[in-house]
Amino acid sequence: MPLFISSYSSSITQSIMAHSAITQVPVAVSINADTSLPKSVFKSNNVSFHDKSWSSRLSLDFKIAISRTRGRPVVCMSVQQASQPKVAVSPLSLEDAKDPPLHLYKNKEPYTGTIVSVERLVGPKAPGETCHIVIDHGGNVPYWEGQSYGIIPPGENPKKPGNPHNVRLYSIASTRYGDLFDGKTASLCVRRAVYYDPETGKEDPSKKGVCSNFLCDSKPGDKVQITGPSGKIMLLPEDDPNATHIMIATGTGVAPFRGYLRRMFMENVPTFKFGGLAWLFLGVANSDSLLYDDEFSKYLRDYPDNFRYDRALSREQKNRNGGKMYVQDKIEEYSDEIFKLLDNGAHIYFCGLKGMMPGIQDTLKRVAEQRGESWDEKLSQLKKKKQWHVEVY
Repeated sequence: MPLFISSYSSSITQSIMAHSAITQVPVAVSINADTSLPKSVFKSNNVSFHDKSWSSRLSLDFKIAISRTRGRPVVCMSVQQASQPKVAVSPLSLEDAKDPPLHLYKNKEPYTGTIVSVERLVGPKAPGETCHIVIDHGGNVPYWEGQSYGIIPPGENPKKPGNPHNVRLYSIASTRYGDLFDGKTASLCVRRAVYYDPETGKEDPSKKGVCSNFLCDSKPGDKVQITGPSGKIMLLPEDDPNATHIMIATGTGVAPFRGYLRRMFMENVPTFKFGGLAWLFLGVANSDSLLYDDEFSKYLRDYPDNFRYDRALSREQKNRNGGKMYVQDKIEEYSDEIFKLLDNGAHIYFCGLKGMMPGIQDTLKRVAEQRGESWDEKLSQLKKKKQWHVEVY
């Protein structure tokens, strides 16, 4: 699993050292090279899990790295030679199942996972806080891209004294191999739910989201109750590796699409070699609110023929009528192209807040009418052909 670590504080390009004892694949450290793991994955100085460790800054303890190579083969390569487009994943037996895993753990008998890391994803000017949470499930709660986990927060349900809280569903934001590529973790993208009193304008802690705040406040080592996995609507169809996938998300609705894109462009999956088009539309408030933007931007650089990425920043951009730019405005901007792709069999996905759909539906209906088509008939055909995928909350 080649993971490249970069620093922009040094102007010196050094040779890289690598060792192959842990993963049988060189793990490289480089200076002034683009990182093959985007910065949005891990922002802490050091991240460790089992026998693997990574660093995103120069704080890496080089003495430890060197000591691990003593008595083992050391491969010296140039930065250019070390560049690897995709990451090895395991166990590949996760590709063997013909049907997605469903409801392996029920609400009354959840699986106890462990928090690996909690990372704030958004910048200081973002309204609200969104976190990327990695959970160790030990390989015991496998899932497919596009599925959801149920989370049961600790404590007692105030509406049902003596009973646990109700389960909350979260779309999984990683591939079946997880962020550590070993099939033992799952990642969630969670926005902290808070309530502001409309009269005072102050936050009311008594009305905050129980589960989202529990997850965002978690620390590595904390336990978490998991149910599921669940969901078949948002599964990524892989029967045609050259298909077109149009993904439309608002906020944390980008979670399943992050999983799709990592599978398409980051991971070396022998049974799935993506050669089609993935087109992501992401709507958020402002630049500081963008989620996984480093990852998506890297795919755009590395796979310009297979990936398109359009952002709708409602507080920074204007639509063609001078109003705020929402994701439906971006869809309208490219409507002719989108409709042609749908006519040619493209899959279209929507994920995010329930309130996103009326505006999108209105836009699509208006565009269809301008093209002399009946949107109701077109939508019926898209559903019949299983090209239409919606998961809103």
